[in-house]
Amino acid sequence: MPATINCDVAIVGGGLAGGLIALALRRKRPDCDVRIVEGGGRIGGNHLWSFFATDVAPADRWLTAPLIGHGWTSYDVAFPAISRTLRTGYYSIESRRLDQVVRAELPAHAVMTRRKVLAASPTAVVLSDGDRIEAKGVIDCRGPADLAALHCGWQKFHGRELALAEAHGLARPKLMDATVEQLDGYRFVYALPFSPTCAFVEDTYYSDTPDFDAALLGARIAAYADAQGWQVDHVVREESGALPVVMGGDFEAYWQAGGNKVAKAGGRAGLFHPLTSYALPDAVRTATLVAAASDLGGAALHRLLHDFARSTWRRRHFYRMLAAMLFKAAEPAERYRILQRFYRLDPQLIGRFYAGHSTLFDRLRLVSGKPPVPVGRAVSAIRESFR
Repeated sequence: MPATINCDVAIVGGGLAGGLIALALRRKRPDCDVRIVEGGGRIGGNHLWSFFATDVAPADRWLTAPLIGHGWTSYDVAFPAISRTLRTGYYSIESRRLDQVVRAELPAHAVMTRRKVLAASPTAVVLSDGDRIEAKGVIDCRGPADLAALHCGWQKFHGRELALAEAHGLARPKLMDATVEQLDGYRFVYALPFSPTCAFVEDTYYSDTPDFDAALLGARIAAYADAQGWQVDHVVREESGALPVVMGGDFEAYWQAGGNKVAKAGGRAGLFHPLTSYALPDAVRTATLVAAASDLGGAALHRLLHDFARSTWRRRHFYRMLAAMLFKAAEPAERYRILQRFYRLDPQLIGRFYAGHSTLFDRLRLVSGKPPVPVGRAVSAIRESFR
């Protein structure tokens, strides 16, 4: 017979945002009865999330520290006209580690994987098997809502974790190798050394469409490895995705598309960097915000997260303007010039940019000087960001 499950907070969607909220509540509110509902077989799915040390405030590092699988003290970038090492910490979290930590921290009954959700309201979740969760508050973290409400370009990628026959020789991550052939927009290869003979390599594009051919991109990864002199023994795992790069749009329409009056987090709330699509910094901020809330009821959670997401959207117009310049002012094969210019700047400015905390001086510095795109098209792109 269908059952009714009662709890304090039900988290719908066990990706990064949902997993971090569950962990934050467990750590800071151990008396709070939480359920996290995920349609797949494990929390986090099949993903790798990376972030800079400056992306997470020192006061919030307790949340990410147990999840980190790999870390480095510096990273490299390479463009046709510049190569550079930046002395900034960089970390990676693997989804299997997120799954392990969530299962270790929460009671077994609280982690509800392989459960399909039919509907969610501010205080209830209906499952496909007939079961129902009655909660004081529900948070929907099931990924993006209707992206038609936003004006988007795309960051699409295909990554492979490669086990190599011999050492790869990478001393540190190469976060952008844009010396590769520029295809389908701005293209770069991303390489993380997990061990002397294991590297995660991703082929990434800032493209006008979300469409991609995984087999073709996989072949380009194989060609890149071959060009580095690496002999691939086998592929450990693969992942693909297409993330929105937001140039403008209607925040309220996007929020409503994800469900009226239901609290939301992660991509469903529009909480990701408009230009880089980075989700982890916002996911950490959201999780700590929820854990500190005095009222975890459905209406209160909706107000809290709606206001947080709306204020974040308003503060990030500058990044949407830059995204519009990248996609609307630069020819696809010339987009790399914008990033090449960006990586000549001060490392601290670069760090604040990725964290979404650019100062007024940073913003002036980013747009000063001769633009790497035609001025007329840049002006048109700025107008696009206000739509």
